Amino acid sequence: MKNRPSTAARLALAGAPLMLLVAGLAVGHPGHDHTHGSGFAAGLAHPLLGFDHLLAMLAVGLWSLRQGRAFSLVAPLLAAGGMLLGAGLAWGGFALPGVEFGIALSVLLAGVLVAALVKLPSAIGAGVVVLFMLFHGHAHGSEMPHGASMLAYLAGFTLATLAIAYAGRATGALLMARENRFLRALGALIAAAGALFAFG
Repeated sequence: MKNRPSTAARLALAGAPLMLLVAGLAVGHPGHDHTHGSGFAAGLAHPLLGFDHLLAMLAVGLWSLRQGRAFSLVAPLLAAGGMLLGAGLAWGGFALPGVEFGIALSVLLAGVLVAALVKLPSAIGAGVVVLFMLFHGHAHGSEMPHGASMLAYLAGFTLATLAIAYAGRATGALLMARENRFLRALGALIAAAGALFAFG
């Protein structure tokens, strides 16, 4: 008979991806200062190493699990779409006011949505995801390295966005298989981090 992993072991496995990436908090916005290469590595690193970006995308993935099935499946794609729209605005010379505060607020609010297990109509939920990620995409677009390939940079941060959001869904599914309180606790931690970014 196989030994089943303990609850603590399961929680450790669920939280491992987040904990591995938390190291990025030690440096403000790492991944934003690449000055060479094709742009793909810079695009990939920006959301993976920027702690605020990572938490927002992770929260979108976690939150999508509580929504209608169709919306749940496309939420990571909507997150990527919001990122692309924000980057397009930046490249088009359209300056969004308060981008950094908008990013921090998106982390805070996304964490609250997860912690409170809020369920929204699909159309409203889709708008919320796109709006949240619009600020992140604008920051990504503004910080593209000089001389980088735009398409390579887009491919890098789109791939990273999708990977993080789908990882959030997988982590949330594992937590929900145990108890909703674990999902709520993770949402509360994300919201607290967002509050620290916004008001700390």
